[in-house]
Amino acid sequence: MNSTSGMRPPTLNIFPSQPMHVDPSSSNSKTSLELVSLSPQKSGSKRASEPSMELTNPPKQLLASVSDPSKPVKRERNHRKGPTSSSEQEGPKTPDAKTLRRLAQNREAARKSRLRKKAYIQQLESSRIRLNQMEQELTHARNQGMFFGGGAIMGGEQGIPISMNSISSDAAMFDVEYGRWLEEHHHLVCELRAAVQEHLSENELRMFVDKFLTQYDQVMNLKSLVAKADIFHLVSGMWMTPAERCFMWIGGFKPSELIKVIVGQIEPLSEQQIMGICGLQQSTQEAEEALSQGLEVLNQSLSNTITSDSLSYPPNMNNYMEQMAMAMNKLSTLESFVRQADLLRHQTIHRLNQILTTHQAARCFIAMAEYFHRMRALSSLWLARPRQE
Repeated sequence: MNSTSGMRPPTLNIFPSQPMHVDPSSSNSKTSLELVSLSPQKSGSKRASEPSMELTNPPKQLLASVSDPSKPVKRERNHRKGPTSSSEQEGPKTPDAKTLRRLAQNREAARKSRLRKKAYIQQLESSRIRLNQMEQELTHARNQGMFFGGGAIMGGEQGIPISMNSISSDAAMFDVEYGRWLEEHHHLVCELRAAVQEHLSENELRMFVDKFLTQYDQVMNLKSLVAKADIFHLVSGMWMTPAERCFMWIGGFKPSELIKVIVGQIEPLSEQQIMGICGLQQSTQEAEEALSQGLEVLNQSLSNTITSDSLSYPPNMNNYMEQMAMAMNKLSTLESFVRQADLLRHQTIHRLNQILTTHQAARCFIAMAEYFHRMRALSSLWLARPRQE
C-alpha cells in the first residue's frame, strides 16, 4: 500500500459525500449519513455498489420516516390480512325502530331533567331574594320599634312601645307574611267586586270565587306554621288590629258571629238555603261553646297547677320545678285549641260556598272582606285620634 501518494483509496470514491435525494438543509441529513456509514467498506465493487443504489432509490417508507420521524413506518401486511368480513363491506347498520324510539325517549328525558333543574335553580334564586327582602324589612322594623301585621304600635305595661326584639323570629316572619297577605287580599277583593258589577257569567265568576277561597287557605297555612313555633303570638292577637282583638276568639274571628253579619248581604235566599245556613250556624255555635268550655277548663287547671304549692318566696325548688313541668305539659294543649278553632273557621267559609250560588258566594265574601276592612279602618282612626293633654 502506497502511503506517500496522498490519494484516497479508489474504493471510497463510489460513496457520495451527501445523500442524492435528500435536501442538505433538512434536519434529517445527518440521519441519512449515519445510515450510509453503517454499510461495509471492505467488500468488492459489486457489493459496495448496493448501498449506493439503495440511497439513489430509497423506499417511500424510509423517505417518510426521514422527513417525519414521529410517524412510524407502516409495513405492508396485506398478504397476512384475512378476508374482509361481510359486515365491514356493508358499512354501518341503520338502527332499527326500537333503538330509535329508545334514543328519542332518552333525549326527551334529558330535556325534561334540564328543565326541572333550571326551574329548581330559579326557585332557589327567588327564595333567596325573598329572604333578603324579609331580612331588610325586619331590620327596618327593629329600627322603628313597631309591629308589621295588625299595626299594633303600643303595647306592654303602661303603653311602652314594643320592639321586634320582644317577639320570636318566627312570629316576626308571620307578621311580615300576614302584611303581604293583606295586600294581596285587598287586590283580590277589588277584582271580585269588579267581576260582580260587570255581571259576568257563572263560570267566569266561579274562577274569582275559587281564587278567593284559595287565598284564604293560604293564611290558614301561615297560622298553622306559626302555631308550632309561637302559639302565644296567635292567641294574644298582636298580629291583628286593636278593634279586631275586641272580637277575637281563640286566635281569630268567631265564625257564628260572621254568619250573622253576612246573612243579610246575600238575600234573597231560597227556603233550602235558609235551612242550610241555620243548621250551619247552630252546629258552629255548638262547636264554639265546646271549644270555649275546654279552653276555660284548661285555664282553670293551669292556674291550679301553678298555685298548688305555696307562693312564698323563695319557693321550694323541687316543688317549683314539678309545678312548672306540669304547667308546660298543659300549655302544649293550647296549640290544639287554636288549630280546632281555625279548622272551624275554615269549614264554615267552605260550607257557605257550598250552600250559596256562585253570585251569592261572591257577595258573601265581599261582605266578609268589607267587615274586616272596616275593623282595621276603625283601629287606624282610633290610633290617629287627637289626644287630650
